[in-house]
Amino acid sequence: MTTTRSAASAGTTPVLAVLFAGAFVMGSAEMLVVGLIDLIADDLAISVPAAGALVTANALGLAIGGPLLTFLTTRFDRRRVLLATVIVFVLANLLPALGADYAVFLVARVVIGAVQGLFIAAAMVTATSIVSPERAGRAMAVIITGFASASALGLPLGTLLGQAVGWRGSFVAVVAVGVLILAIAAVLLPSVPTPHESGAVGQARFAFAPRVLAVLALAALIFVAIQSAVTYLVPFLAEVTDVSGPAVGAYLLAYGVATTIGSFVGGRFADANATRALIVGATGVMVSLLVLFGFGRNPLVAVIAVLGIGLFGMATGPSLQHRVVSLAGPGAPLAASLPASAVNAGIAGGAFAGGVAIDLGGVAAAPLTGAVVAAVSIAVAWATGFLKPPMPAAATATEHAERR
Repeated sequence: MTTTRSAASAGTTPVLAVLFAGAFVMGSAEMLVVGLIDLIADDLAISVPAAGALVTANALGLAIGGPLLTFLTTRFDRRRVLLATVIVFVLANLLPALGADYAVFLVARVVIGAVQGLFIAAAMVTATSIVSPERAGRAMAVIITGFASASALGLPLGTLLGQAVGWRGSFVAVVAVGVLILAIAAVLLPSVPTPHESGAVGQARFAFAPRVLAVLALAALIFVAIQSAVTYLVPFLAEVTDVSGPAVGAYLLAYGVATTIGSFVGGRFADANATRALIVGATGVMVSLLVLFGFGRNPLVAVIAVLGIGLFGMATGPSLQHRVVSLAGPGAPLAASLPASAVNAGIAGGAFAGGVAIDLGGVAAAPLTGAVVAAVSIAVAWATGFLKPPMPAAATATEHAERR
């Protein structure tokens, strides 16, 4: 009698729920440093920029370590991979919870980011394996929404907890929730083995094909556009909109809620027509950024623009993931980890581009810079619509036979 459930026998809703929960707690842990950065800096006797390096460490771990770990674990059952990622995630977060110093905390954040990237890839494969192909986008959206909702709900809750009991207390909570998710996942997650003929090197050849890289470039462009403005939203609100204090929190909450809604509904659009969804999403981001630039002095218009950026921007997430996995063909298990890396590269690039724009033209130039990049992304989204997935091996063999 086997103790491992198959993908066919596993209930769809419970499995998707545990994948959502895993994504939510990992996203919350990633964002905690942002909400508690001043407390962390004071307690560890480091500067705020040094504390900010903890955010960078997590992002680099995800962008580089995620695909690397996915490549190294390609031959393993996705169930085992998912359970291993949660175990390592819990142990790594236990270090700051128990009193790790800055150096150990920094290393732990790299590890946390790497296993987060591996979790994303394995969760995407698992989610799409238990639904019909026409619902793949919605299944992917569940994981993306888990991470998006961490900003809207996990970050403020974790920040409030950290302010009440100390920043390490927030990481204790992360560890506790992680252990609970691990226990549930061990019961619910199905076995999703990798086909024996699908080796790591063979997957890499398809996962890094030019057609896939083109969509990854599109993902980076869209998030460069978004982060050019969002990274500097607080100073923009203070200097242009004349909004400060607690009211700023309302704008950030609105953005977080919009990203959650956008990532959830974006799954349906990905299933219907991913290319069209990307064009519409990029256009929505561009228009929202232009509205923020041109009419951001009005508080009501500013909040509408912020909602639009979050809604349209995150609505592209499922379609980007859907297109990458589809275009990768046999390389899908490895390719599933790449959109997160591209998005993180876009976030870093957007923060840099917005900073340069502010140095040259003031804080109001940040959303304008994002709008220009978004305009470029519209053209790229249209062009990538002509890219087609690789032909199945059987069809390719038949075609070669016919040519002889």
